Amino acid sequence: MGMLTLNRFLSRPYPNTRDGPTILCFQQQFLMENTSSRRKSDPTMSAEPLASTPGLEEIDVPFPPDDFTDNDEFGSPPASPGRLSRNGSFSNSSSYQEDWESFPPLDKLTIFDLLDNIQLSQRLEKWQQAIATQKDKVRKQREKLKSSSLNAKDRVMGEWKRRAPTADEKLEKYRSRMKQGVERLGKQWSKTVTVTLQEKVSFIAGVLNIFISGYLIGACPEYFYIWFSAQLAYFMPIRYYRYHAKGYHYFLADLCYFVNLLCMLSIWVFPNSKRLFISTFCLTFGNNAAAIAMWRNSMVFHSMDKVVSLFIHIMPPVTLHCIVHLTPVEKLKERFPAVYNIKFSQPGDPEHYGLGAMILLSTAPYVVWQLMYHFLITVRRRDKIAAGRPTSFTWLRKSYSKAWIGRFVLSLPEALQEPCFMFIQYGFALSTMIPCPIWFWYRWASGLYMAALFVWSIHNGATYYIDVFGKRFQKELEQLKTDVARWQSSPEGTTSPFLVPEPSPLSEAINAHNGDKRSSVDRIPLLDTAEASSTDVLEQSLNKDSLVRERT
Repeated sequence: MGMLTLNRFLSRPYPNTRDGPTILCFQQQFLMENTSSRRKSDPTMSAEPLASTPGLEEIDVPFPPDDFTDNDEFGSPPASPGRLSRNGSFSNSSSYQEDWESFPPLDKLTIFDLLDNIQLSQRLEKWQQAIATQKDKVRKQREKLKSSSLNAKDRVMGEWKRRAPTADEKLEKYRSRMKQGVERLGKQWSKTVTVTLQEKVSFIAGVLNIFISGYLIGACPEYFYIWFSAQLAYFMPIRYYRYHAKGYHYFLADLCYFVNLLCMLSIWVFPNSKRLFISTFCLTFGNNAAAIAMWRNSMVFHSMDKVVSLFIHIMPPVTLHCIVHLTPVEKLKERFPAVYNIKFSQPGDPEHYGLGAMILLSTAPYVVWQLMYHFLITVRRRDKIAAGRPTSFTWLRKSYSKAWIGRFVLSLPEALQEPCFMFIQYGFALSTMIPCPIWFWYRWASGLYMAALFVWSIHNGATYYIDVFGKRFQKELEQLKTDVARWQSSPEGTTSPFLVPEPSPLSEAINAHNGDKRSSVDRIPLLDTAEASSTDVLEQSLNKDSLVRERT
């Protein structure tokens, strides 16, 4: 019978689980079977109660009662496996006996509890192996990072050693950089002393233009409009070609070019239109003439751009001055009947325009131009303007950013800056139109106004030649003096090799300016690249600012 019980225990389908009957269960079943066999053999034992051994239902086991349903040789697994309690030895009980009641008694221990204790060492061993494997990985990773950092350091050091110049290379670098500096300053000297053929032609044409214009104004002013029209037909294609090549062609849509167009229409297409002539006169003597001061147009004869910019601002009012005040009456009545009717009208006549009528008549073409400029340039070309294409608004916003009106415009939201600029520009145009009746009805006042504009342009040209053009070369010489002083104070100045630069006009200028420091020029330490190119950047920025400032 014992062997049968052991065989049934070993034939369990799930030997690795702790669920199922315990050793005590097998003992109870074994005792019950012995008792029943003894009862059959001894009838006197049938009356004895079986109270010595508790039944299976009375045993306090940690398994639910459903686990002991009648299965085939305890083969099917239970629905919810039970677990022995692993609570601590001490609890909130009042005696040690109650504390030990949480542990199962020895008669309730199963063979699976023993197997669990055997598997615990295996789990610990697996944990130790995993920890050891992780340690190996971390160690290998640290070694890999250390080796890669050392390799990177070696590569950097090797590259630095490979690129470190030798004494001969340093000497060659000294010579090349000194040569580049001398050549750069020599080119600047050539620009200031010897001008190109184009600049010579521009200078000659500018001077001749003044003499011819002065002669026509004094000798035959009635034909001055022909001289103006011929020059405008010559200069405008040149201006369009150059500005389009530089990306400044949005400036060609400004008001000054629109006013020159109105002059051509009033002179050649609609000479009988009194309203068109009044509008043209107010815009010409108003905003277009005052722009010489605002845009700083200067009389610089060697620059074609500056000559053209001054021409489109000062020549239209001079032409209208000759037509209104210097043309003989017979010629004026025959060639410009609209001007004749306005000029010789009586104060009560409809053709006798006052200040209010002049402002209203000139506002109409101004509004047409402003709307066309806004929709054709500001709206349709917004992407290109945002990409850096300059316009009059962007230039004024940058040029007057430090003035009170510029700070006021920039303080507004970006969506309101352009409308605010439009209203400010219109207000400026209205302020310049207020004295227009004086310029129209009084000859000497108009002449003095023209002379003031001419003197202002000469002042701007003198400022360019002296304050900009002359000081630019002075800054070049001061930069060279600074470099010489730095070379003298450099620790390498006493050990640097001696170089004799090639003869050039620059060497003569240096000798005349600082002859006592001639020997210091020959000592050439290492130049800093940023400092060596600073004069080029300064020259380019000055040229660009001057060109954009004179763009109309």
